[in-house]
Amino acid sequence: MTFDKLIDDMAADIIKSTQEILRYKSVKGNPMPGAPFGEGVKLSLDYVLSLAEKMGFEVKNLDGYAGYAQYGEGDEMVGILAHLDVVPEGSGWTYPPYGGEIHDNRIYGRGAIDDKGPAIASLYALKAVKDSGVSLKRKVRIIFGTNEETGWGDIDYYKGHDRYPDLGFTPDANFPLIYAEKGILTCKIEMDFENRKEGYVELKRLSGGSAANMVPDYCEAYLWVEPTKKDYTKMLIMRIASEDSVNIKLSEDDGGIIIKSYGVAAHGSTPEKGVNAIMQLIMILYRLDFAKDDVYQYITHFAEKVGMDYTGKSMGLDIRDDISGGLTYNVGVMHIDDKRGYAEINIRYPVTSRKDVVEGIIKEQLPSRFKYTYLNGFEPLYVSTDSELTKKLMDVYRKATGDDVSMPIAIGGGTYARAFKNFVAFGPVFPGGVELAHQRDEYIDVDHLIKLVKIYSMAIYELCNI
Repeated sequence: MTFDKLIDDMAADIIKSTQEILRYKSVKGNPMPGAPFGEGVKLSLDYVLSLAEKMGFEVKNLDGYAGYAQYGEGDEMVGILAHLDVVPEGSGWTYPPYGGEIHDNRIYGRGAIDDKGPAIASLYALKAVKDSGVSLKRKVRIIFGTNEETGWGDIDYYKGHDRYPDLGFTPDANFPLIYAEKGILTCKIEMDFENRKEGYVELKRLSGGSAANMVPDYCEAYLWVEPTKKDYTKMLIMRIASEDSVNIKLSEDDGGIIIKSYGVAAHGSTPEKGVNAIMQLIMILYRLDFAKDDVYQYITHFAEKVGMDYTGKSMGLDIRDDISGGLTYNVGVMHIDDKRGYAEINIRYPVTSRKDVVEGIIKEQLPSRFKYTYLNGFEPLYVSTDSELTKKLMDVYRKATGDDVSMPIAIGGGTYARAFKNFVAFGPVFPGGVELAHQRDEYIDVDHLIKLVKIYSMAIYELCNI
């Protein structure tokens, strides 16, 4: 069963709707009445629910935490769980991150592939099924979340106020299908600075990163340096940067030195694809002649226990299994001032490991005055590849693409598939495709977008008629 003709006829509307939703800066902001995650997120949710209502679907707004569009009848429900919130845009974009502009057949914008584009594709897929008039044995509900990137408060609220789907998928990972997802642990490691010593070099402040689950592409530090040692310190910094082959720039301000560290952004689940601007700056600072005080101890911990390695090996976190591979450790945010230092860490651990084991190892490695705080996390996900759900979706994928080679995969990323039982991640990135989630110049190819609508329409039909 295909709905290709209907989808081709609505292609212009699909593209327009994707452009429009990308123009909302739906980064988590200050809570407001009816907008628990900020105004930008609320406007994005309002837009998609209004669009769904115009399509003739039953819609519901769950107090700004989430919303859904529903179609069909039946006692059982197929769910599609997408999210409208996005991570901060970062720097260095070629095109406006909230412009929804089309260049070279690509729609650019934060959220284009993660996850606004696939959310719109799912909505139009359901419209194609509805407009075709085919009969369905189950109802379909597309749930639009608003807090996937920063805590899943939307899902908690939904679970407390509405019905769970019986089976379904999230369009927020990779094809052909994700059957396993590593556990996620986000924590804060901080230290109050009580022991400060004067030296000819003093770190006054450091700031880098915007989210724990992003590899930071920028970090900046301000050093006070004794005037007679300034030229020597600048020379030493540049020599270290050259030896380490890192991208930094130096400038002077208020008699001190500003070091700007430039890395490469990537999703926190794939740190190997980025360059951590925070950690490359820490490795430079670690080799300067600081007084051996609390600030230096804080820097030293991260330099010696983390460094540029993202496997956690130096902390005893070199954990792996045959299903999902090895643990990853990403320093996503760090701030240091005269009074304290804190870092937000995003860890992805193998499906056969446990949160308490990982936490225990981290705490053992921390100096006595360091403070560990658990921020959020999710247990690993594993769904059998022999289940009816995975078999049906794999069949849909193979028929739609002709790809009989690609197999279900495990990832380090965390998706909404963990929210409900009998859920998996299904697309939107095709095998061999560029991973653009959380990166600058995020885009979705127009042909890719239309292909998603066709695949998801078939998936809806098949899951409703098992």
